[in-house]
Order: sequence, then C-alpha cells, then structure tokens
Amino acid sequence: MAVTPAIFGLAGPQLSREERAFFADARPAGYILFKRNCVDRAQLRALTDSLRALEGRADVAILIDQEGGRVARMQPPEWPAFPAGGAFEALYRRAPASAIAAAEANAEALGLMLAEVGVTVDCAPILDVRHAGADEVIGDRAYGDDPLAVAAIGRAVLDGLARAGIVGIIKHMPGHGRVRVDSHKELPIVDAPAAALDEDLLPFRRLAARAAIGMTAHIVYPAWDPTAPATLSPTVIERVIRSQIGFAGLLMTDDIDMKALSGTPAEKACAALAAGCDLVLDCWARMDEMTAIAAAAPPITAAAQARLDAAMASVRPGDPARFADLVATRDRLLALA
Repeated sequence: MAVTPAIFGLAGPQLSREERAFFADARPAGYILFKRNCVDRAQLRALTDSLRALEGRADVAILIDQEGGRVARMQPPEWPAFPAGGAFEALYRRAPASAIAAAEANAEALGLMLAEVGVTVDCAPILDVRHAGADEVIGDRAYGDDPLAVAAIGRAVLDGLARAGIVGIIKHMPGHGRVRVDSHKELPIVDAPAAALDEDLLPFRRLAARAAIGMTAHIVYPAWDPTAPATLSPTVIERVIRSQIGFAGLLMTDDIDMKALSGTPAEKACAALAAGCDLVLDCWARMDEMTAIAAAAPPITAAAQARLDAAMASVRPGDPARFADLVATRDRLLALA
C-alpha cells in the first residue's frame, strides 16, 4: 500500500475512530503532536503506542516541536520547562566550551523526556542566524547572531538528541533569521544579496552531513528565486538546499497551513512535492484538508522513502537514569552566564 508523503496532526488526546480509519487507509509518512495532544505521561504514551499499533511497527516518525522556551508542546506542571536557545547564546559569549556542553546535556535530557512518551523526532535544532531588526518570530529561539556559534550549539543539540534516541530536524532552510514579518501570518521577502545570505547558510552547511531531516522556510529570496518561496521553489531546493548547503537527507516543509503560502492545502502540498520536498507537514488535523492532501498527492518517492527509513533507523534507546544528572549539569553551566 502506497505511503502518503505527508505528516499529519491529530485532533485530540486520543485517536478518534475517523482518524484511525483515515490513517490506516492513507498511511501518512508520520504524525506530529501539539499541546492539544499532550495531557499527561500515561495518556501521551498510550497515544503514541496507538500510532505504532496502527502502523504495525516500532519506528514510526512521531514528531513534536519541543525547542524549549516559548516553543514547547509538553508543558509544566506535567513536564519540566527547558530554556530557549538564547540561554546558550549568552553562555557561549563567555565560555564557548561550556555552552556547547550545556546545550548537549539539555538536548539529551529533553530527548529522554520525549522518548519516555514515545516521541521519536523533535523539530530542533533551529539553525537560523538572528539578525538585528528582524521579526521576533525567531528571536530568542535562535542560538545567536554568530553563524559559527549557531553551528556549534546546533551540533551539540543534534548530538544530545541522538544520545537520547531522538532524531533532530534542522530548520528552517535556507535561513529564517532575517524576516521582517511572521511567516505564520504573511509571506516574508528577504532582499539580501546572495553574498550576504552565505552567512545564513553556514550553520546548515556545517551540519548538512550530520542531520537526517531538514525543514524548509516559507520565504521568498529574490537573490535566488524572486517568483516562489523556498518551500515551493525548485531552484532554491535544488541549487541552494541540495547543492550549496549539501543537504542530502529527508526534506520536509514547514506547516503548509501558514499564511505565507496561498492556495488550498492540497494545492500547496502538491506544489511543494513537485518543487522537490520529500514530505509535506500539515499540522491542524482538519479531516477535510488531510483527506484532500491524501487524494491529491502522489505516493512517496523511492528516494524519499529511503531517506525516511535511514532517518528512523538512527533511533537508539537512551538512558533515562541520566536525566537528573543532565539537568543538573546544564543548570550548573548556564549559571556561569
């Protein structure tokens, strides 16, 4: 049975009968969780177990956007809070090695928290280089305004997640740190020349061979393609993401429901796949939209399936007993800043 090249959201804390029937027929490439899906440990583990049972395998791609700071779907008091990326930037300015160690310990602890409830993929690290005057949609989520620091901290986050048995996603290629408007609300246009944009590519270049999954940005870069945002641009995907950055892993879109993109969900999904994305992310669990995407999208390509399989094959169990020590190590190091 063909796999739909999409990652779909779930409406609530349990699978509905309608969702079970649809997912069994559509066979999406993965699922993504939000706050609406996360009540407590027992409930969330039961939900992810039900997805594994539905798929009949253990290595299902179950995503969550758990960066820390203001981007956290699993929240207190049930789950501990984790710091935003800016905390590691502050320490990096004083003690780079300590910041890298803190970021890795933090990511491993966060990953262990995700693994406990059956999540397998985290939408982190964010490798966007922050620029002065940009919209706060990135803001303190970024690891800084120095591309080398962003790359170093991002590498530590990928490594920490992997040690916990979680696959990371580098985002948002080819760089979201210059936008003047929020792509959730409207289409950003970044007018910087190609030479300046090289600075934004650096962290992605540094980690391209290390990352199994990457996410595109819904942004127009006239220096590369004045006609389409990166997610929908064959030019940006092939010449910039695949060639200049050198990313050969699984390439997925940011949420196609964001207002930066126009058209119906099915139209946007098909356009992104035609442009060269491997998977489409559709977050909001609207059954009519998911049904339309599944009906319109071609089956997953052999290359995309191979990339997905390779990404999920990298998952290895972490050591839950390390959690408390990792948090203590992170907090001790961050206190240096």
